[in-house]
Amino acid sequence: MITGMGANEFSRKPRGELRRISVFGSTGSVGINTLELVAASAEEFQVEVLTANENVALLAEQAKKLDAKLAVVANEAYFGELKDLLSDTEIEVAGGQKALIEAGSRDVDWVMAAIVGAAGLAPTLAAIQTGAIIALANKESLVCGGSLVLDNVRKYGATLLPVDSEHNAIFQVLDFNQIDKVERLILTASGGPFLNLSYEEMRLVSREQALAHPNWDMGAKISIDSATMMNKGLELIEAAHLFPLPPEQIDILVHPQSIIHSMVEYRDGSVLSQMGSPNMKTPISYTLGWPDRHQFNADRLDLAKVGSLTFLNPDPIRFPALRLARNALKTGKSAPTTLNAANEVAVKGFLDGELGFLDICSVVEETLQRSKIVELNSIEDIVDIDQLGREQALSIVKQFA
Repeated sequence: MITGMGANEFSRKPRGELRRISVFGSTGSVGINTLELVAASAEEFQVEVLTANENVALLAEQAKKLDAKLAVVANEAYFGELKDLLSDTEIEVAGGQKALIEAGSRDVDWVMAAIVGAAGLAPTLAAIQTGAIIALANKESLVCGGSLVLDNVRKYGATLLPVDSEHNAIFQVLDFNQIDKVERLILTASGGPFLNLSYEEMRLVSREQALAHPNWDMGAKISIDSATMMNKGLELIEAAHLFPLPPEQIDILVHPQSIIHSMVEYRDGSVLSQMGSPNMKTPISYTLGWPDRHQFNADRLDLAKVGSLTFLNPDPIRFPALRLARNALKTGKSAPTTLNAANEVAVKGFLDGELGFLDICSVVEETLQRSKIVELNSIEDIVDIDQLGREQALSIVKQFA
């Protein structure tokens, strides 16, 4: 459990008492996987809140199936449609960013924070301030507001459990009582769909090729981040906030099979890893059942069938996102927030056909070069820097179009 990386007192619900949960981003891949696990153990949970950005049809279907108390659509333009879809139920309906933050403030036991991008920061902070257990799948919250998020975790006695498979793996094998004995953390990366393409070949890849991840079934934005390896860069920044080691003790290793999800190397030469099939339900299940292990009847890992595991160092020329992320982490202050804002804009530009694949990182790098680095002392500061980064990145994207 992570409460500024210390121990947290957790009062388990008495046997037979329902655990109240909220899922923010319930229509995305992490949210869907979470609700499938919840539905399989429906007798253990009471679903309080479900939220989506625009997919009101699926949101309404989920809310009805799981008898949610509240359904929220972040894009207020879809509020009327959601209200109509749930008019024959007693499910409360709300719309807009303010409603999303208010939903985060509801008194529940466990919250899945799975809204993609910087948009997840405000509702995640609201949930943290209730003192709940936060299953964090929204890495951008820590990338953009790491110190602010962790300060609030400590202040309000919340518990932060990492959902990203890499950080969840480290969490499972890291001995927090012997941090001084840790040599390094090793985040593994699949390498994405373009691991073996040349730099010139990567110039010509299509939207469809970039979305076709070889191992994981993810949403569009995360799939593109995986293809550029910016996803791993963001995870590097996230790991630096989650675990009390300096950035120079956090490495990245390409592991195409996605069987070893991350490793912890100790000073005596021991390397501990967490292994499993590439299925997001495993780390979600771990956080859903914590401090117990939730029963998850997935196909078990068959190493004989896998046959061999391979590893290689990432190519800094073909995947400059790793350099950009590490430099932003080293610079600190507003640099990671700007990095994330520019990347979100550039990824959208690629998905909309305005940029080539290699242009994504070029836009991010130029945005960082043009942006001032300032201290971030509040969520308002983060919002302002995020907006400035997006505006700068948009102006650069227009130069490519």
